[in-house]
Amino acid sequence: MAALSMPSPSVLSFLFLLLLLLLPCNQGFNIKEATVHDIQVAFQQKKLSSRQLVLFYLDQIQILNPILRAVIEINPDALHQADVADLERREGKCSKGLLHGIPILLKDNIATADRLNTTAGSLALLGSVVPRDAGVVKRLRKAGAVILGKASLSEWSGFRSEFAPRGWNARSGQGNNPYVLSASPCGSSSGSAIAVAANLVTVSLGSETAGSIICPSSYNSVVGIKPTVGLTSRSGVIPISPRQDTIGPICRTVSDAVYVLDAIVGFDPRDAATEKASKLIPHGGYTQFLKADGLKGKRLGIVRKPFFELLSEPAIKQTFEEHLSTLRRRGAILVDNLEIANVSEIVSTNWTRIALLMEFKESINTYLSELVHSPVRSLVDLIAFNNKYSAQENVKEYGQTFFLQAQRTNGLNKNIIKAIKRLSKDGFERMMKDNNLDAMVTPDWVASRVLAIGECPGISIPAGYKMDGMPVGICFGGLRGSEPKLIEIAYAFEQATKIRKPPSFKP
Repeated sequence: MAALSMPSPSVLSFLFLLLLLLLPCNQGFNIKEATVHDIQVAFQQKKLSSRQLVLFYLDQIQILNPILRAVIEINPDALHQADVADLERREGKCSKGLLHGIPILLKDNIATADRLNTTAGSLALLGSVVPRDAGVVKRLRKAGAVILGKASLSEWSGFRSEFAPRGWNARSGQGNNPYVLSASPCGSSSGSAIAVAANLVTVSLGSETAGSIICPSSYNSVVGIKPTVGLTSRSGVIPISPRQDTIGPICRTVSDAVYVLDAIVGFDPRDAATEKASKLIPHGGYTQFLKADGLKGKRLGIVRKPFFELLSEPAIKQTFEEHLSTLRRRGAILVDNLEIANVSEIVSTNWTRIALLMEFKESINTYLSELVHSPVRSLVDLIAFNNKYSAQENVKEYGQTFFLQAQRTNGLNKNIIKAIKRLSKDGFERMMKDNNLDAMVTPDWVASRVLAIGECPGISIPAGYKMDGMPVGICFGGLRGSEPKLIEIAYAFEQATKIRKPPSFKP
């Protein structure tokens, strides 16, 4: 299906008038801000059908997407999938779980073997044909989810050029933050976060190499889970780094994110990393860790330098101090003023960038070579395509510095990879183990690189709003396989604070 048409943004007052005219409910059920559990109850009570839910979101996308540019494509088979889910429910065949009949948007680097494109936001892959569904998509279909479409992103997951704005891609343009339209939505999973925040969909999937779930979740006041690398399959996902790439949910609540996580984790023979990581999945899944008293007895590390020092607004600094007090009142043990021994080296080193460039060249060449059909078959082809395209008139062009740098690399340097792993072991991992911590608490997305190089998980939760209305999140990060503890902590914090509010669409 072709990309969604993107007309010029309407006058904001007209937009809000349309929003007021659009009925947000069906037979007394308010769809906006509804959780997965709310929707399943409405299904059971026959107040809502999957078809009605999909139609509602299609209306919302029609109205808001010209402003937000969060969705690249709508699945032409979405209504058919909804009808199948409704039929299964009527026939008593809906025992597939909580995602049965629930619409989901996929970041446009996650392959679907259907009529949707998979392009990473690039015109170079428009019309390419993937050999099969991505591993996580296969699991979503098995769970009965409705694939609503593809979400926008920073083109090539932010790995084409260092000069391209976050949330921009050639296919859908610049994604816009629904809280403050002129502000960054962050990236690279920008559309996934924007769409969920603005009620264009119930839940979504994003991917992260270093901050691409945690950052847009923080900037768009939603919940994002960056799983341990290998916990979710990366097969069929347009890659950057097999060492760091991970696929995770972006939702409005911790519980919704956990429902999605439960559906997509597990072994995939097409992704070797899942074999070891699948042993970390707890028997009975992750929903059992949605505990309101989950903070009780948890040891939480506070690394003020440099992470809390990056908070600029006094009011936001005070907000986070209040959050720390809340964590204490809810039974957590805070170990304050900790230091990650080599944090400055982790944040500033070029090793990680060099490693990603080497890994990208090798992995993208493999991905492109395995496509059933594609206009491009290698990184060299991509560079040539971008050179040709950028020469056209009226083309917005941000260069391809990362592509060019990656092409100049010559194989993987194992010594650099070892050095990166040593940085994690001697820094974050040692701090966590020496202090017997369950999680590290940081504001916003500033610790993303620390978690990324150690293949470690993190969960971002809405934590407040700046003076201009821009959201800010709080991140709980842990050692590999610590998702159960992180879910307990994040859910308990969310239930104690309930900070999130719908977007205001400020200019």
